[in-house]
Amino acid sequence: MIFSSLLVWIQVLILCVSCDSGPLEDVVIDRYDVPKICPREVQMGDFVRYHYNGTLKDGLKFDASYDRGLAVAGYVGIGRLITGLDRGILGMCVNERRKLIVPPHLGYGSIGVPGMIPADATLYFDIILVDVWNKKDEVHITTLEKPSNCNRTVQDSDFVRYHYNGTLLDGTYFDSSYSRSSTYDTYVGSGWLIKGMDQGLVGMCAGELRKVIVPPFLAYAEKGYGTVIPPHASLVFHVLLIDLHNPKDGITVQNQIIPQPCKRKAVTGDFVRYHYNGTLMDGTFFDSSYSRNTTYNTYIGMGYIIAGMDSGLQGVCVGEWRRIIIPPHLGYGENGAGKSIPGSAVLIFDVHVLDFHNPKDSVEIEVTYKPEVCNVTSKKGDFIQYHYNCSLMDGTQIFSSYDFEAPQQINLGANKVIDGLELGLTGMCVGEKRSLIVPPHLGHGESGARGIPPSAVMRFDVELFHREEGIPEGYLFIWLGDTPENLFEIMDLDKNGEVPLEEFSTFLQAQVKEGKGRFLPGVDREKSISDMFEHQDRNTDGKITPDELKLKSEEERVHEEL
Repeated sequence: MIFSSLLVWIQVLILCVSCDSGPLEDVVIDRYDVPKICPREVQMGDFVRYHYNGTLKDGLKFDASYDRGLAVAGYVGIGRLITGLDRGILGMCVNERRKLIVPPHLGYGSIGVPGMIPADATLYFDIILVDVWNKKDEVHITTLEKPSNCNRTVQDSDFVRYHYNGTLLDGTYFDSSYSRSSTYDTYVGSGWLIKGMDQGLVGMCAGELRKVIVPPFLAYAEKGYGTVIPPHASLVFHVLLIDLHNPKDGITVQNQIIPQPCKRKAVTGDFVRYHYNGTLMDGTFFDSSYSRNTTYNTYIGMGYIIAGMDSGLQGVCVGEWRRIIIPPHLGYGENGAGKSIPGSAVLIFDVHVLDFHNPKDSVEIEVTYKPEVCNVTSKKGDFIQYHYNCSLMDGTQIFSSYDFEAPQQINLGANKVIDGLELGLTGMCVGEKRSLIVPPHLGHGESGARGIPPSAVMRFDVELFHREEGIPEGYLFIWLGDTPENLFEIMDLDKNGEVPLEEFSTFLQAQVKEGKGRFLPGVDREKSISDMFEHQDRNTDGKITPDELKLKSEEERVHEEL
């Protein structure tokens, strides 16, 4: 314990309070209960508040502040107290207890107090100090905890949300925001708070914990506040700052991780799929798309989401990570949202953009390899064989034809694959490689498919291995020259006036072998022959006669179908 130099002149007499060895010359002080921590001791000129019991030598009580329920308040060392108390209080700590023996000449002397204190009475005081301050005091700030990262501190005109416990200097509780399960929300430096709290909040970081000691002339002064804060009381606040913002704030973007290259950035009207974690400024979690195992999907810049997120997603790249800090006037405002987002709360979103597209997008085609000689390219109706890898834009592998021995095969234009892949495979050379970016409206749309989320952009890496000339839609076989005259007679190989399936098959196979005709590529040949035969065998008797045989062109004239 370190005592002020001002106390050197005080004679602390260690005397037996019951002995009668003669009149006392000075105050006898018994410091029988001293706090372990004493940040401040009473000095001359300080203002103090203290409780006491006063008795005479025989134990008769002559006065007690406890009986009035209000501590005694006054300045020390300026003659407003009896000299014995002036001297006995010097050097005291808040919550220290002392017993004082005050001789008559330092008390009320030969006059006494009529009806209360006899003349030449020695006075016995049991005192506890509850408060001490000085007119020269300022707000005393002690930082108890502070985040390692502090990008912004409270300034005048900021709006803050904070929790606090409020006590008097002796530890007496008077108020707490925690008891109401709600932060205290207010502007700083705008006259909404006591001056001492205005000063105590300036410079704080979100998540910082401070002890703020406010002298009464910067608090409630001589009036106090209700029944909980006495007049002339110093106040102690343990303040935890939850968040802060300024009404002039826009959004803040931090911690960007931008993939390279970034060929395109999202703009108003784009549809974005992203994951997010949402927290308050003090780190309190309020929502996460990961917890639902599904992305948040929305248009940006069109009012479908809070204004701060609408703005914060502008300019993102596919695969980008960014933190978006949104002030409440661009979030959920004074009302908050549900039970998890309080009113006037600053929101922090850690966002990962998986993909985005625009409803006007077509397939994005990038040729990654093209043979030097390329005279013929794939077109509608062609039969093609190709390999591909299909993935989402975040790299998630969906399917690969390389996992199978044979490549994929389709007839372009037969509506056997999604529109985007069909477009991307058109105009390719054999041996060419392409990277295709397919928007969902040309892919699997809002419903998605197995392994493909709704509204997902897909990437295909394709390689064309084989191409065959197609034949007109609706045909299974075409002649490469003019259709032979007397077709039935040529087809009737044994000249018996009827053509069974075997004879029909032999004839068509021979035409292909001789280069006179071609089957629809990509379709089982025997199946095509069987289908054609069944169509011509109109009475289903297992053979075709001259009356039954008709060319497709003839059938179209009479509106018949194959």
